[in-house]
Amino acid sequence: MKLIRTYGKSAKQAETLLRQIEGRSGAATSKLEPAVKRILAAVRRREDAALRQYAERLDGLAPSASLRVTQEEMAAAWEQTPKDLRKSLQAAAANIRRFARWQMPKEWTRKLPGVQLGQRALPLESVGCYVPGGRYPLPSTLLMTVVPAQVAGVERIVVVSPRPARETLAAAHLAGVKEFYRIGGAQAIAALAYGTTGIPRVDKIVGPGNLYVTTAKKLVAFDCGIDMLAGPTEIAVASEDGDPQWIAADLVAQAEHDPEALAIFVTSSVELARGAAKEVQRQSSSNKTARLAIAKSGFIFLTKDSKETESVTNRLAAEHLTVGGGKDLSWVRHAGSIFIGAHTPQSMGDYISGPNHVLPTGRLARVRGGLSVYDFLRLVTTQEYTAAGLAEHGAHVERLATAEGLVGHAASVRIRNAGRRTVKGER
Repeated sequence: MKLIRTYGKSAKQAETLLRQIEGRSGAATSKLEPAVKRILAAVRRREDAALRQYAERLDGLAPSASLRVTQEEMAAAWEQTPKDLRKSLQAAAANIRRFARWQMPKEWTRKLPGVQLGQRALPLESVGCYVPGGRYPLPSTLLMTVVPAQVAGVERIVVVSPRPARETLAAAHLAGVKEFYRIGGAQAIAALAYGTTGIPRVDKIVGPGNLYVTTAKKLVAFDCGIDMLAGPTEIAVASEDGDPQWIAADLVAQAEHDPEALAIFVTSSVELARGAAKEVQRQSSSNKTARLAIAKSGFIFLTKDSKETESVTNRLAAEHLTVGGGKDLSWVRHAGSIFIGAHTPQSMGDYISGPNHVLPTGRLARVRGGLSVYDFLRLVTTQEYTAAGLAEHGAHVERLATAEGLVGHAASVRIRNAGRRTVKGER
């Protein structure tokens, strides 16, 4: 990992690098937009024929294979999955479901003189869950996207994944998925957003993917809801007195997701910085993907003190953030998910804890957290006035609407109050 001091002679270099990292969000997707636009247009024009062409050419789908995965295939995959792995999938699904239930917002109403106000939590009618199928099979991502949607009450849940592995199909069976297609990339996003003859469109698309998937989500966002633009994995660790071996283990674990992954350690301890750097080199020596990611985007920022460690860490707004203890929560302002203490490896959150592992990247953690049950809900407000309440509060509306020049708004209140009559059941 490249060690850079944020003070002294290298302060300017460190600031330049930090600004480059801060600007990482949109640069990569813009380069792919022309190619992705062509894919989106092809699917809109030729629908299922285009999907099959891409699936056969890019994903190796056999000409005789169906785009849709059958229930029998998912059930067979479950039966073929080792019992120990099935047990782990069940534990993960149960924890994700429990956490999503804890997150569910409450519906409520409040009565005031002359008016009743409230909030309803209404589920989306349909969602598409993108499950990557490239470098690694990711049954965990299927559970992380499907289960919260189920808890929210979404009626139609569609899963898409290129070359779905047996483990992913097994997770789909466990989760009770009814609609699963062997498609991926920008073409899958196009099918979900615009619909085809064989795949009706959905209201929202969730889940991580490669740059083609992320770019496609960006381009369809005005036609179909999306969760976020989730790019390559990011990890930040902020520590002044941690164990270099354990810190390195987390950095390598997240770096192995993608050669484009970003791995950063922030500390004011020279000894810890050097120890972590040595451990990262040792632990990544046999992990090609992690080694490539760290060589390209692995950094240790050596700060002048703990306050600067906090400041730099918040500037990163990383997807995953590990801090030393609960006391550190007081200064953390920007992170997708926070892992607290030495005994909380980030991989626990990737699989089993319950909080979602679909998290904001590219500094999007400044404005939102990870995927949650809220992504599958609409919080709809309600209001009901009585005749007496309208008479009491309507004058405010008339004055405000008139000040804005919206005479129709004012009239909608005035007409009712002028011809006021008591509706049955009202006072």
